[in-house]
Amino acid sequence: MTQTQLMRALGEHCEVPNKTARAMLDQLAHLAVSEVKKNGVFVLPGIGRLVRVDRKARLGRNPATGESIKIPAKKVVKFRVAKAAKDAIVPPKKAK
Repeated sequence: MTQTQLMRALGEHCEVPNKTARAMLDQLAHLAVSEVKKNGVFVLPGIGRLVRVDRKARLGRNPATGESIKIPAKKVVKFRVAKAAKDAIVPPKKAK
């Protein structure tokens, strides 16, 4: 689904103009980025959460030469899917 398709679907469902739906999507994206920067986490109830994770420095290997290289510490953002969404998309297997 493209951003335009999402905006139109949201506008139709909420009975608001497409311009308002786009503003809502833009504000949600801005809010998510600012909250992850400030608090390290942004929760979308029922969908999942954006989480800032600190990765430690580590040793890696250059696949072309096999030479060991030092990979510096860095911060990354991960998305963790909520259990309810995961179970709705891929139902858990039943135990026999």
